[in-house]
Amino acid sequence: MSRRYFGTDGIRGRANVDPMTAEIALKAGMAAGLHFQDGGHVHRVVIGKDTRLSCYMIENALAAGFVSVGMEVLLLGPIPTPGVATLTRSMRADLGVMISASHNDFEDNGIKLFGPDGFKLSDDDEEQIEAKMDGDLSPMRAGPQMIGRVRRLQGAIGRYSEFCKSAYPREMRLDGLRIVIDAANGAGYRVAPEALWELGAEVIPIGIEPNGTNINLNCGSTSTAVMQKAVHDYRADIGIALDGDADRVIIADEKGHVVDGDQIMALVADWMLERDELRGGGIVGTVMSNLGLQRFMEAKGQVLERTQVGDRYVVKRMLEKGFNMGGEQSGHIIFSDHSTTGDGLIAALQVLAVLVERQKPMSELGAQFERVPQLLKNVRYLGGAPLESENVKAALAAAEERLGRDGRLVVRKSGTEPLIRIMAEHGDNTLVHAIVAELEETIQRAAG
Repeated sequence: MSRRYFGTDGIRGRANVDPMTAEIALKAGMAAGLHFQDGGHVHRVVIGKDTRLSCYMIENALAAGFVSVGMEVLLLGPIPTPGVATLTRSMRADLGVMISASHNDFEDNGIKLFGPDGFKLSDDDEEQIEAKMDGDLSPMRAGPQMIGRVRRLQGAIGRYSEFCKSAYPREMRLDGLRIVIDAANGAGYRVAPEALWELGAEVIPIGIEPNGTNINLNCGSTSTAVMQKAVHDYRADIGIALDGDADRVIIADEKGHVVDGDQIMALVADWMLERDELRGGGIVGTVMSNLGLQRFMEAKGQVLERTQVGDRYVVKRMLEKGFNMGGEQSGHIIFSDHSTTGDGLIAALQVLAVLVERQKPMSELGAQFERVPQLLKNVRYLGGAPLESENVKAALAAAEERLGRDGRLVVRKSGTEPLIRIMAEHGDNTLVHAIVAELEETIQRAAG
């Protein structure tokens, strides 16, 4: 089925441009509300958001849609995406909504939906909601006495903070650690520094002054230079960078060197193995996970299961095969013993637990395996289907032949932005750069 609204991570687009308009948000609220109404109880939805200017518009439109079909709306205010997933379950809500475009610039926004179990919706649920959005919703409006109410839930951040701290080993504290935390001027700007301080750390917070337009702007997990410099300048033990909705994390060691999601997963997986806590016989990654991570896990007698890109596909595989850890190179890491979705703060706390227990500097812990040379480039396109071009298909086939069995090539459309992502991996770094450059040029020509 062709999908007009939903991509790999909910609905996303330019704010105030189709599909990210107040009108479509209103329809999404009505359709999703109707889809999750089952039984005679009072139906409830929780709505969280990040710090984008457009969140006010989308929040009000969604709330109007939900109450128009008889749902009670609880507004959480700015809160990380995993906080919405957590509170959806704890509040016994029928549905959770996060308004965020994650790591994208402030001009974009998105709508992520969570079911009553706290997990992101299945493709089937999204397709049914889309069908309702494109149909006539007017006959389904609630009668005047059945219109829902909108309330603000007090203390949502505190509830989520306590949940995150419970994921840190109770016998441990962060006393004596100096931590730089970059909250990307996003949804974690309050909760992340406070939680780390409450656990005993000396905290140097940056990226905690959101103004509606500076989310992810030269800060956060996609722009770590400021965090790396702060680690160096303040002689911190570790740096932690979240993205705009705080479901991703990237680490910097005490020398300011970046530790990505693959290395984080290797470090924590090894620690969990020692504690006999890793389940499923390994971890789940994606087609983008570095070959070095796969070899690291195999050396430990474990597997790296690969899925298509997207955290919900990682979660699906984890549930199917009993894994309790999975994630992406970008730092989107899921610990199913604690959360139903990626959680940057909980992932950071697992790294800090290893740091405290092993009593080694982060620079010794952050390079668990030797990375196989890997290069990722993005090609922006305005429309059409550049990957269907015969020239592109021929170039891809030639590139795969050159990489052979010792390399990997992944070329795909982004599910959240109008980009073609090109990733090549091989022990020969020169070959990797040459292949990516050639494919980038070929795809750019095809994209016009």
